[in-house]
Amino acid sequence: MKYSKIVKRAVLVIFGAIFALSLSNASFLAPPIGSQPVLAAHRGLAQDFDRTGLTNETCTATRMLPTPHDYLENTIASMRAAFDYGADFVELDIHPTTDGHFAVFHDWTVDCRTEGTGITREHTLASLQSLDIGYGYTADGGETYPFRGKGLGLMPSLDEVLTTFPDRNLIINIKSNDPQEGELLAERLAQLSSDRQRQIMVYGGDRPVSIIRDRLPLVKTLWIRRLKQCLIQYVALGWTRYIPAACERSMLMIPINYTPWLWGWPNRFLQRMMAVNTNIFLLDNYEGEGFSQGLDNLDQVQGLPNDYSGGIWTDKIDLVGPAVRGGITD
Repeated sequence: MKYSKIVKRAVLVIFGAIFALSLSNASFLAPPIGSQPVLAAHRGLAQDFDRTGLTNETCTATRMLPTPHDYLENTIASMRAAFDYGADFVELDIHPTTDGHFAVFHDWTVDCRTEGTGITREHTLASLQSLDIGYGYTADGGETYPFRGKGLGLMPSLDEVLTTFPDRNLIINIKSNDPQEGELLAERLAQLSSDRQRQIMVYGGDRPVSIIRDRLPLVKTLWIRRLKQCLIQYVALGWTRYIPAACERSMLMIPINYTPWLWGWPNRFLQRMMAVNTNIFLLDNYEGEGFSQGLDNLDQVQGLPNDYSGGIWTDKIDLVGPAVRGGITD
């Protein structure tokens, strides 16, 4: 009889603990962190391309899809258009130049998008800015090149971007794993005010980005190994309200099909990340190979919880921006 009572009490304690843990991780008991999603426009407003069989070596300019605008990625005009469409952040890619500047351009070489040749970082800024960055775009296998002659002088420097958008949120992608690039970027960003540094995030190779993280504590950072550490540890221990150190002061890019594994998703999870000064951006599904692109499908966007106020990373800000800013409705 006594043994039976002990078992019953133990069962009640266990169920009580499970119930308490469930409540502590319940999203519906946590208010949203904002009134609307936060939008990040990948490379500004860019030309879309066919992603079938995409690799790091693919020249995406030769895979251009019919697009209802004439903006080219990583240009001042494309960034301005992205902000006009409702972006809260604009992402841009940088490469150091041989004369100590940073050029804003995606590709490791200039051969794909321009009429030039060679590794991007092995040029001077003036040399890069003399190129036609619309030269290589074609949507019909090379029969026509609609942007040839229209991209001359459109490759900006990082300084130009910072000057043109002095109070807008920017996400800088370092394309290499060269620590010297981190040193150079840290020196440049250190010249900015504290308030301006808080508006900038940096991601890319772990060696340069870790330098930014160590020297500029106001700048949020991310590299892939840190992202994996954060998510694995949180999935394992987040039910206890534990926030891994790898999650702190970061920008986390999370495929939408990973979110069911995150304790307290969405509101409780977003609150916890906000408490450690971390921003969340949702990506499209990741299936273990290839690339996880931005969240560009309106059905997916509309399928988010009505009170979702985390970030959305998109390659189609002209589509997603108006839909979100007008309210996500079924």
